[in-house]
Amino acid sequence: MRAKGIAYDTGFVRHGDISLEEFDLGEVRRDLTAIRDDLHCNAVHLVGGDPQRLEQAAEIAAGLGLEIWFSPYPLELTPPEILGLFTDCARRAERVRRQGAQVVFVTGVELSIMNSGFLPGDDVLQRLGQLLGRPERMREAGEKLGAFLSEAVGVVREHFQGRLTYACIPFENPDWDLFDIKSFELIRSAEVADVYAASIRNVVAQGKPVAITGFGTAAWHGSGAVAPRSMEIVEHDEAGLPVRVKDGHVRDEEEQATYLREVLETFEAEGVDSAFVYMFALRNYTHRPDDPSRDLDMAGPGIVKVLEDGTWEPKAAFGAVAEVYARV
Repeated sequence: MRAKGIAYDTGFVRHGDISLEEFDLGEVRRDLTAIRDDLHCNAVHLVGGDPQRLEQAAEIAAGLGLEIWFSPYPLELTPPEILGLFTDCARRAERVRRQGAQVVFVTGVELSIMNSGFLPGDDVLQRLGQLLGRPERMREAGEKLGAFLSEAVGVVREHFQGRLTYACIPFENPDWDLFDIKSFELIRSAEVADVYAASIRNVVAQGKPVAITGFGTAAWHGSGAVAPRSMEIVEHDEAGLPVRVKDGHVRDEEEQATYLREVLETFEAEGVDSAFVYMFALRNYTHRPDDPSRDLDMAGPGIVKVLEDGTWEPKAAFGAVAEVYARV
């Protein structure tokens, strides 16, 4: 693989609230240094909804020599709001690129289900419900998204002169002529395990460089079989905040490590250009080793576990990713 990477959370914004209240640039530098030196990454996928934070993290990553995938991540926005976010971020990404960094602009991630205007529904669960068993609804969403992406790419290219991509769910079927790199959110689960390698091989054979983003699983026994849904073992309060792990789940860091090792090896074998593990840390899913019912990290995709005091420790998956990236 050319780009060996991981997603780094700068804070997701939903309805005006941001998932990370604090954004300490000293901590960001330490994290990104560990990503380069200990994980053996040469690229980082910076995700979030705050343009200033994305630019600040990108400047640090650039100073460390990492390739930057600058990825504004709209949540519950309308198409005009998304265009405004992309315009701001494209200008910022270009400033970083002109300083000499390698920068790829990610023109959205799973926009059709994460935002309004493409599918009926007030939230992602309602929108996903519209897709089940309804291929015509998938086509309609893909057509609306295609029209939007054509406009968005035109706006972004006015301000950003580097390479572009879009991180799609396969049913969205974007017009790849608009982009320099094809990016897919392809997550292995038990339902698709027997065809997973073939699906990767198929998209690689289509020509343009292929990136796989958004893949990973949690650290509980059995999570690999349901990887796209491995966070669903958490119960939330009325405000939507995670509060406890549902009964009957057992922490298993080796399951997460084995899963990531296997899929990364598949990507290497099938000729994937770029891979971005999801993700480095999910800071609001705290690790509480003495209280399994509140050990939210068990359900988080992070490859480090964040403790009550905000510090982190590597999980078994950290070592697995580092081992693969050191030799591919």
